[in-house]
Amino acid sequence: MATALITHPACLGHVTPDGHPERVARLAAVLKALRTEEFRLLTWLEAPEASREGLAAVHSPELVAFLIDEAGRKAGEGFVGIDADTVLSKGSIAAALRAAGAVQRAIDGVMAGEFINAFCPIRPPGHHAERDRAMGFCLFNNVAIGAHHARVMHGLKRIAVIDFDVHHGNGTQDIFQGDADLFYASTHQSPLYPGTGRASEHGVAGNIVNAPLPSGADGESFRAAFRDAILPALAGFAPDFVLISAGFDAHKRDPLAQLALDETDFGWATKEICAVAGKACSGRVVSALEGGYDLEALAASSAAHVRALMEA
Repeated sequence: MATALITHPACLGHVTPDGHPERVARLAAVLKALRTEEFRLLTWLEAPEASREGLAAVHSPELVAFLIDEAGRKAGEGFVGIDADTVLSKGSIAAALRAAGAVQRAIDGVMAGEFINAFCPIRPPGHHAERDRAMGFCLFNNVAIGAHHARVMHGLKRIAVIDFDVHHGNGTQDIFQGDADLFYASTHQSPLYPGTGRASEHGVAGNIVNAPLPSGADGESFRAAFRDAILPALAGFAPDFVLISAGFDAHKRDPLAQLALDETDFGWATKEICAVAGKACSGRVVSALEGGYDLEALAASSAAHVRALMEA
């Protein structure tokens, strides 16, 4: 079976102010890198919209109503700031609904046997969005919404998220930490925004695994964190489905952090995650784009990531 790529043109409609790092050009660079002969066997699909009910199953109804009904409507007249980093424009809500819907559609396709795994190049990203708060460029938590969808629509129980974005996914941890059947593991630079993700944070049942890396850490340190902490814990959790928060801002070229990875490290991590998923859950893997702000590094890293998914 092929690997699917699920996105939507609406994700290019989430416009941010000039100079904002989470910009339209990011997604355009990823899509251009994947529209090449090497990736001709990808199955390209358009993302549906996530339902309001699907959002409110993960986020508080108050947050959903605020973003869609209040901030979203105001954004029709210009930029609306949610915090110092997070901005809505006229197309932001449509993009956010398609972003969450892409992950749901990817899970549906894997479960139906349409494709073996999938990558969702989407924006806005999601892993900083907590149950009650949008922040850090993120409106809704795409992977957490996907995890809930996998449980409700497909009867799965144990869902894992592996996050190799350079920033800790405080939102996913916030949503997962009280449920022993939801697993979250992260490598990330520390100290760095958002200031969470200490190794001592374990969740309700050891279902949270954080492997923080110091500024300047390279691919060898990243791979050691995976081998020593994340992969054994993932295997021990024995997931029914694996989601990846695929942020590529730990790349040495990225302007928002100070790790020293390159695209081969992301490809390696993807292969290792898929290997565990192959043994635990018949290779059920869906990844969603998170960060990555140097366009050249983002394109190369996304290509390495998808190449590894296709080889799984």
